Amino acid sequence: MPIDYSKWKDIEISDDEDDTHPNIDTPSLFRWRHQARVERMGEFEKKKSETKESLERSQRELSELKNKLKASDQESEKKKIEADIEKLEKQFSDWKSKEAELEKQEKLAPWNCDTICKEGFSKTTVNKMPEKKIMSEDERLEQSQKFMDKYKKDIEKFGFYSNWDDSKEYLLSNPHLACEDTANYLTYWCVNLQMEEKNGLMKQVAHQTIVMQYILELSKTMEVPPIACVPSFFTKIKTCDAKYMEGFNSELEAFIGRIERRAKEKTDKLIAEIEAEEREKRLGPGGLDPQEVYEELPKELQDCFDSKDIGMLQEVLTAMKPDEAQLWLKKCIDSGLWVPGPSDDSEEAPPPEQ
Repeated sequence: MPIDYSKWKDIEISDDEDDTHPNIDTPSLFRWRHQARVERMGEFEKKKSETKESLERSQRELSELKNKLKASDQESEKKKIEADIEKLEKQFSDWKSKEAELEKQEKLAPWNCDTICKEGFSKTTVNKMPEKKIMSEDERLEQSQKFMDKYKKDIEKFGFYSNWDDSKEYLLSNPHLACEDTANYLTYWCVNLQMEEKNGLMKQVAHQTIVMQYILELSKTMEVPPIACVPSFFTKIKTCDAKYMEGFNSELEAFIGRIERRAKEKTDKLIAEIEAEEREKRLGPGGLDPQEVYEELPKELQDCFDSKDIGMLQEVLTAMKPDEAQLWLKKCIDSGLWVPGPSDDSEEAPPPEQ
């Protein structure tokens, strides 16, 4: 394989290798040359550093806005956030282009005595996201359920942690937990805890749920496995500015609100189902609910059933108009409040049942 020597053509000579005029202060000239070149290199490194910081800041703000968009329930707020995201994505693209241009300039820059001896064969390997197997919805749900059943205790242990360092070390020791299924189980657990009125514990688990969601979002943005984002997330959250922490807390409060609403909906639905079952059991022979019929009865009829006085009941019904009395009597029989005997007029007829 032939060797390419072209890169050796663009090497700046040493600062003290030129012949100079006898009247020129040679040492001063050499120092000025070296200082000027060092200043140029310093300015270039500063541009690289500023570009990198701006790129990371845009990426971070973009991730925060996407999380905020998921948590928002108001259409007007969503539109504003989407506009901000579009603006940030353009800024992010511009910084990417500038970074690529600086890398190109650095690659084409001639070597000199300060750069020619730098290592040129080291490399950095970045873990890429593994390709996901395409599964049907049923297969995905089955796999997710198996994961939750297998690692339920491990996930719940993570949910109890409240210290940043403890959470970080636990995830690094259990890398399989850094995944979407863990976040889903924690969310499901939060709803159940709220339904059990364990609000304090629910908020603790909700905190860990948002931690996992931030890691997953960072993983998608950087296109690396979630476990690779664990150290950087915890380093960032421990040293972040007030604005970043405010965004985290805002996402946490919004998540807690959604959990409380969802738990109330499930509780109300469960109560309605239980009441429907109890009502079904109460229905009389004619399909009417005795409790509902009793509440509809006139006060004087309610008193009859309260006292279980058949004679009083007969007197009240007799005092009513025939059609009205017949209507109430039929409702009482259909609901089971009144169980007629061989003859409604018989004194041995069983008493009314409430």
